Amino acid sequence: MTGPSRSGRTRARLERLGPRTGRGRLLLVLLVAAAVTAFTATVPLLRGFFDLRVYYGTVHTWAHHGGRIYDYRVPGTVYGFTYPPFAAVAMLPLALLGRAAAIAVSLLVNLAALAAVLRILAGPGRWRHGWYRWALCLCLLALYEPLRDTFSFGQVNVVLLALVLVDCLLLTTGRGRWAGAGTGLAAAVKLTPVLFIGLMLLAGRRRAAAVATAVAAAATALAAWADPAASRFYWTEALWDTGRVGRLDYVSNQSLQGVLARLGETGRPWWASAVLLTLCVWAWRARRAVAAGDWPAAFALTGTAACLVSPITWVHHLVWLLPSFAVLVRAGHPRIAGALYAVLCTSVVWLWAGDAAGLDGFLGANAYVWVSLGLLFGLPTGQGRGARPPLARSASATAPAPSPVSPATTTAGDQPGSSSEAGAPAAATGAADGSVREGGRSPSSEPTGSTCPAAAKPQSSSARASSYTVNPPSA
Repeated sequence: MTGPSRSGRTRARLERLGPRTGRGRLLLVLLVAAAVTAFTATVPLLRGFFDLRVYYGTVHTWAHHGGRIYDYRVPGTVYGFTYPPFAAVAMLPLALLGRAAAIAVSLLVNLAALAAVLRILAGPGRWRHGWYRWALCLCLLALYEPLRDTFSFGQVNVVLLALVLVDCLLLTTGRGRWAGAGTGLAAAVKLTPVLFIGLMLLAGRRRAAAVATAVAAAATALAAWADPAASRFYWTEALWDTGRVGRLDYVSNQSLQGVLARLGETGRPWWASAVLLTLCVWAWRARRAVAAGDWPAAFALTGTAACLVSPITWVHHLVWLLPSFAVLVRAGHPRIAGALYAVLCTSVVWLWAGDAAGLDGFLGANAYVWVSLGLLFGLPTGQGRGARPPLARSASATAPAPSPVSPATTTAGDQPGSSSEAGAPAAATGAADGSVREGGRSPSSEPTGSTCPAAAKPQSSSARASSYTVNPPSA
């Protein structure tokens, strides 16, 4: 049975489940929106734009007071800037803004990036879903914990996801001349997207990989020119000291390293072995997806694998799982997508924020890791031959259409446009804008805290300052 027929039947079932009149649909949307608003205002703790405070204070101290990037600490905390130096260069416009304006810009940029992500994941037929499905989709997006945290922290994850997905769209539609530029920029800001360059090499897209590498190298060189001392410190010391970022065993760390640390196993051999096995599975599955022309699935698998192998994957980093849910819905598995998505909306891992011991702690405190592993092993691939989006179809219009008797056997390397729909109905893709509103709750005192109060300084890092200064400047 082909992918399009499953997707069509899925949409038909969803239509039958809901109200059929415009008034009934409007009433349902209003009720769901009210429930989501009540949830986001009362259940999750707001984060007080903590990460944005780090970015803002770092850039202002660096630009206006002669301070150094990696010496700044948010007043009253041990938390400072942890990204590569180019991230600080990219955030320099914050030096021109006041705090309120910086918050407003952060929200607008994240909303624009989220709109781009949804547009790419939904594909060229996005308007067929209508206002009703999109309204329900936005309500579901507001529940997704990683996206709630991204907005409320003032994080940059959605922006990086949008940059990488642009490359996915270019490769999917056969317009790969500039593919890789978005990934290169994203990798210069944060190291997680580097694995997408590996995907391009794995798929034989050497030009895209070269573009990504060149862009990342140029951005890194620009940062080194702007602040040689900060660059030297980051690449020789800070990068290798995970203790600067936070405690590995803190429950917000939903990576393989986090699982091992909560088990009390902090030795590198165990983690290295787990990472190697994960990368082998990723390479095998991603290569099969690319061979089938299914770039969306390949990118989804890569985002999932990157979250697993990273030493620290805070909950808000899991926005990289959004493409996987779109692939599941596209492949005709909305119930599986809904079940896994619901787990990531519950904040369930925080029930074990204080104590992750025992079997229940092993299962519950690592729940998001189990979701990531399930997606890595079970995400459907090879949906590209059944139905191409219009853009992909036009890119390969000169190729003969495969017949039902003799399906096409052209590899992805020969026909870059032969891929699956660049996304899926966005109804299962992820989270919204309500996570940043004031709801009467005080912000969490911990940057990565969530529904449950955390222990004192659960993410505390090494107290030592940078090696090239003793007294960091104040904000």
